[in-house]
Amino acid sequence: MTGYPKVAVVILNWNGRYFLEKFLPSVFNSSYPNISFVVGDNASTDDSIAFVEKHYPTIRIVRNASNMGFAGGYNAVLERVDADYYVLLNSDVEVTEGWIEPVIAMLESNLNMAAAQPKILSFHERTKFEHAGASGGFIDAFGYPFCRGRILAHTEVDTGQYDDAIDIFWATGAALFIRAETWRASGGFDADFFAHMEEIDLCWRLKRMGFRIGVCPSSVVYHVGGGTLSASNPRKTFLNFRNNLMMLQKNLDWWPACRVIFIRMWLDLVALLQFLFKGRLGDAWAISRAHQEFLWYFFRTASKRKRFLGPFRRRGTYNRSLILDYFLRAKKKFSSLSERDFIR
Repeated sequence: MTGYPKVAVVILNWNGRYFLEKFLPSVFNSSYPNISFVVGDNASTDDSIAFVEKHYPTIRIVRNASNMGFAGGYNAVLERVDADYYVLLNSDVEVTEGWIEPVIAMLESNLNMAAAQPKILSFHERTKFEHAGASGGFIDAFGYPFCRGRILAHTEVDTGQYDDAIDIFWATGAALFIRAETWRASGGFDADFFAHMEEIDLCWRLKRMGFRIGVCPSSVVYHVGGGTLSASNPRKTFLNFRNNLMMLQKNLDWWPACRVIFIRMWLDLVALLQFLFKGRLGDAWAISRAHQEFLWYFFRTASKRKRFLGPFRRRGTYNRSLILDYFLRAKKKFSSLSERDFIR
């Protein structure tokens, strides 16, 4: 890499004093020479911004007038940030020494690669991959996302088995490196998603624009996860189920979208019944609400399809049902999935 493109590390905050205090030191001490730091704030009501202003006066604060969620919040903040590359970094991420340089070098040497992520390990179980991103994201034939190192709820121990830099289907929003010009050309996140799966939707859109997505495991960060919404929160269940259906409607061609969404509705019903059986009534109702809102916004979501500039590039797609492989064939590791079932 010759020269140093301008990198802006942008952390979106909402009442995150604890995480900012804990993790800003590692981020702020990053060694990359041409860097700026921005904390975007979604109308926090705690003292998190006062903390940053007092202890990190050189960090720029960009305030949103309301809590616009992860998607809308980042859209609003990045409109006011000038850089060659944006690094969208969750506030609950601890970075390691030299974490920026390898990813930027990979993007600089692959000009048709729009976005990339580092390897994401668990902050609390540091030898294991973290759920949100692991060593690169993929998607199955019915829209279920998974990662190298994480399939559904099962996360693997990191033994270096996924340390090769490869093309992936989606890069995690927990530590997303993206070219600023490509961010602007793509329209950024879909603000209607609010939070969850907005990065998968964005990466899918980028692929339809002709770009590649990559993972750079030589860069490592540690993610707490669930800092805003825990995995057991029905609000998270609602957003995941609704946004997944919206993402399929937006990104698949018409006939595959109809077929896959029809099947997913039935699979979601199975999940709803499972939650009822476990007594998790809030999660069961969240799935019902997700379907209702998906149908309510059906035509609004359909209108976004016209923005696509090219055919669906399926590289990084697992051409089978991950659910069947996981529950019926006990395939709980990425390495147990057959390479011939991936579209390369």
